[in-house]
Amino acid sequence: MRGARAPGGTGPGRSRVILLTYVLATVELTCLFMQFSVVPYLSRSLGLDPVAFGYLQTTFGVLQLLGGPVFGRLADQRGARVAFMLSFLAASVLYLLLAAACSPALPGVALLFASRLPSVFMHTLPAAQMVITDLTAPEERPAALGRLGLCFGVGVILGSLLGGTLSTACGIQCPALVGLVANMLGAILSAIGIPVSTKEGGTHAQGPLPGKPPAAVFDLQAITRLLLLPGVLPLFMVKVVSGFPSGLFMVMFSIISMDFFELEAAQAGYLMSFFGVLQMVIQGLVLGRLSRRFSEVALLRASVLVFCLVGLGMALMSNITHFCFLMPGMVFGLCALNVVTDSLLTQAVSAMDTGTMLGLCAAVQPLTRTLGPTLGGLLYRTWGVPVFGYVKFAVNFLVLLVLWRWPLSPKAAKAQ
Repeated sequence: MRGARAPGGTGPGRSRVILLTYVLATVELTCLFMQFSVVPYLSRSLGLDPVAFGYLQTTFGVLQLLGGPVFGRLADQRGARVAFMLSFLAASVLYLLLAAACSPALPGVALLFASRLPSVFMHTLPAAQMVITDLTAPEERPAALGRLGLCFGVGVILGSLLGGTLSTACGIQCPALVGLVANMLGAILSAIGIPVSTKEGGTHAQGPLPGKPPAAVFDLQAITRLLLLPGVLPLFMVKVVSGFPSGLFMVMFSIISMDFFELEAAQAGYLMSFFGVLQMVIQGLVLGRLSRRFSEVALLRASVLVFCLVGLGMALMSNITHFCFLMPGMVFGLCALNVVTDSLLTQAVSAMDTGTMLGLCAAVQPLTRTLGPTLGGLLYRTWGVPVFGYVKFAVNFLVLLVLWRWPLSPKAAKAQ
């Protein structure tokens, strides 16, 4: 399957659209992590206990889980420009409600929970992945998708820094207002600089079969049928199963950092910044070089093998120094798993369905955020931190055995 070309077909035009896509993804991720750094303090100031805050987080995860596949199909049907604009406008509503929740004259708790509702349409990152997938050839795709790791790293570092600095200097409402302005600007840039469609030939949607009505955006059968294509479901399950233990640990990390590592809030922030820097380096620089020397299937097997080794290390670690040595391996495994599976899955479907497939991929992380707090809390309370390492090793060892015997070659994975 050949890489899609932007309308107009010029190389500089494609480069400009891809560069703008990276900028828009960075803006959205910066605002998102700025919000993440503020919402816990806002919820505490509004009197929410940890259980209520857990409900708030679960609401966000469920809405993202439900919205991801539908948003991806909308991006395929209506085009990249509509997808970006909808995501940024939904984010603008979220930050407006979040800013209103900070006002003592308004019902803060109700507005805080209401601010989660627009997140069902907040999927700028999958929209960015779709544009890059459409505008790059299959052999260039892992490196191009990997560069989104730079955007993610900048978002983690800059968003966390801005959230804490602005809320301390100007009040807790200030980050929400900055997020509102930034996302309105993102919507304007999307309307001006993103083409109506990035699909090959400039079409907005896949044409209906003769004698059949056009498929609707909310056609769940059209969404789930992608998983039934040859080789797609096994690869998708590898993505879900292999990454789930890491997701469980990250969901519980705020509690683990306080109870097990005994870190102060500032020290935990430094650790997250270290995580962001590692992701920038590995996903933005290392994976691109490796993808030019090794096949995607080899990188996938390597990521699962690294997960096994990191799992053993996590089962034996006893302090924060041990964890810092394990973090590069953990980040490499996560980055390689996500980039390679996204690349292979988008190559296994038609160019008209890349957005829908990336929407399904985007639902994996919200699934972890939805199930993780309950399951992770139960594991942590019963067996402590080492259990996350043992689960990570056991699950990924089984996945590695499957991958080793799985008759999947790079040529077969890249379905034509």
